[in-house]
Amino acid sequence: MPELHRVAILDDYQRVAHRYADWDALPGHPELTVFTEHLGGPDDVVAALEPFDVVVAMRERTPFPAAVLDRLPNLSLLVTTGPANASIDLAAAEHRGIVVSGTRAAGLPPTAELTWGLIHALTRNLPAEDSGLRAGGWQRTVGRDLHGARLGVIGLGGVGGRVAKVGLAFGMDVVAWSAHLDPEHAESLGVTPVSKSDLLATSGIVTLHVKLSPRTTGLIGRDELARMRPDALLINTSRGPVVDEEALLAALTAGTLGGAALDVYAIEPLPADSPWRTAPRTVLTPHLGYVTGGTYEVFYRDARDAVLAYAAGKPIRELKP
Repeated sequence: MPELHRVAILDDYQRVAHRYADWDALPGHPELTVFTEHLGGPDDVVAALEPFDVVVAMRERTPFPAAVLDRLPNLSLLVTTGPANASIDLAAAEHRGIVVSGTRAAGLPPTAELTWGLIHALTRNLPAEDSGLRAGGWQRTVGRDLHGARLGVIGLGGVGGRVAKVGLAFGMDVVAWSAHLDPEHAESLGVTPVSKSDLLATSGIVTLHVKLSPRTTGLIGRDELARMRPDALLINTSRGPVVDEEALLAALTAGTLGGAALDVYAIEPLPADSPWRTAPRTVLTPHLGYVTGGTYEVFYRDARDAVLAYAAGKPIRELKP
């Protein structure tokens, strides 16, 4: 049976790992270290994690490419929250004999819920009205109606489908596009399948719900932004690189796009000097899509169980290349 010596839990920004799972249940009482701040770049990750034989990662917050895995000689088990993690080089892990385990899926409903929170914040100017009221002001902006407006959903999967249903409940005209959209599935939801060009040109709100891949990287770039209505709003709760951030920032600064609400960024955590921190016409949140108590309960308990299973010689939910 593998012995556990040193276990690291990464990126516990809210300091809640012990709230959602009993880590004292690990056999042999290994030394447990919880990192509450992001470790940084590859060299920082290697310097911090070199002594650990078990690492529990929170989603893609800390990447584990081959160049990092090859420099962690003691690592034998890497647990990621979620059933997949594109930031882990699974082939390199397998080559090094590192077991990679996942958890059950969670976070689809919370991400859809946050999407609507961002849409409301943007269309009703909630951050500005909140700060204005606290400063002594009253009713400084005029909101936008959702009823009757067109909502364009790019990616009609687990999150996108939920977002579309809420849009329909608000009386919106909901259209959708993705590279492999099933028109019958869309129509069964009451959603109209359209071309990407049509969606961008006619939607008052465009919301992104696609997985990050080489095909979706830069999916919304300068040309796509130019096709959108000048008053259109862009919502991104999927992954930062799906959007060309430089092009989006330019459009917002020039006023050729109505606004954007972002929960995800190309570099996370967002650097202190990031131009997004002062970007106009934006509502920004720090990748909160899956950050809810229900999601964390599944993630941390399943991660703890994955460590227990590995210690018992029976790894569970192994991820393979």
